[in-house]
Amino acid sequence: MPMGPELVSGARQRADELSGDASAVRGPLKGYHHETYVLPLPGATGAIKVREPREEILWFDRRCFSSEEELLESLQGHIDVIPDVLDIGGMRFQRFVEGSVLPSRAWAGRRLPDAVFGQVLELFRQMVRITPDMLPVERRCEARDRGEDGDTSGFLERLIIFMEERVYQRNLAEFGTLFEELGVGGESFIRLRKNVGALTERPFCLLHADLHRKNLIVDPMGRLWAIDWELAVLGDPLYDLATHLYLMRYPADQADRMAEEWCRIVERIRPGSSAGWYDDLPRLLDFKRAQSVFTDVIRVSSSLHHGPGFDRLALARAARTLRRVLRAAEEPLDLLWVPSASQIARSLLRHQRHEGIRRPSGF
Repeated sequence: MPMGPELVSGARQRADELSGDASAVRGPLKGYHHETYVLPLPGATGAIKVREPREEILWFDRRCFSSEEELLESLQGHIDVIPDVLDIGGMRFQRFVEGSVLPSRAWAGRRLPDAVFGQVLELFRQMVRITPDMLPVERRCEARDRGEDGDTSGFLERLIIFMEERVYQRNLAEFGTLFEELGVGGESFIRLRKNVGALTERPFCLLHADLHRKNLIVDPMGRLWAIDWELAVLGDPLYDLATHLYLMRYPADQADRMAEEWCRIVERIRPGSSAGWYDDLPRLLDFKRAQSVFTDVIRVSSSLHHGPGFDRLALARAARTLRRVLRAAEEPLDLLWVPSASQIARSLLRHQRHEGIRRPSGF
């Protein structure tokens, strides 16, 4: 049965109107943050993406640039493996990259083929060349949040402040008790700052800041493309490597190789870009582990509120997930104890039964 007009999303309506033939529209595609449709370009080869943020998704990430499309336009000629941006009827759209994402769950802990591995390194090489003064793109972040070039400690401190204020404090009314029961209250940020310590200065460059397997696409010719640049920022190059290693979950020897090859490449392009990496990379990885605690507690708990009835299997999975995340952050947050999966499940159940549950606040 066709959907009534009231059930058709804005993204779908826009895709249908631009296409002129609703049957030619593909989607919605799988994706966490956006509802995305693909439609063929009229009178040309290729396709474009039409998308809009999903209303139910929680956003807990800083954003630096006002427009992803404007950023991509400014990067043309600097980075080879980004989607083109097309102007259609006065609106900007990204060209859709045909290909396959790197599988995530099945590939967790699995090696990247050497051909793909080398192309990831080439992407890092191209990004480290792009300095803050090379991108005359409108920013959405305040000047005080941008940091001085090379101030890596200040860059990390602003990430911690964002997590403390926009993720933790903004959601205290709803999740404060759950945080406390899991052992991660406001004092966790004091401990985190003590453990990540001062970082070595490094010259800032463009960071993708979200280079995981689903944002890397291999086209039919074997060429790697990087998509979803909406979290891109100008900052500490080592933070981009840490984020990539954390999200990719390489096998240990390939993670070590990536770090070593990355250092060699960035030093050749901009000397000092890997300064202090041996001491600072573990600290930045610790930050990523701590960051996951606060975002995942909210996201995992909120996921249990969707759907009819009570799902014991979902509760058990959620508890195991949060225990794994807490265990990973045990050292950077100086956790005195990590509750068992059954204790976490009971805390989640109490939270779910709490009256007056409100939607968490994202950014």
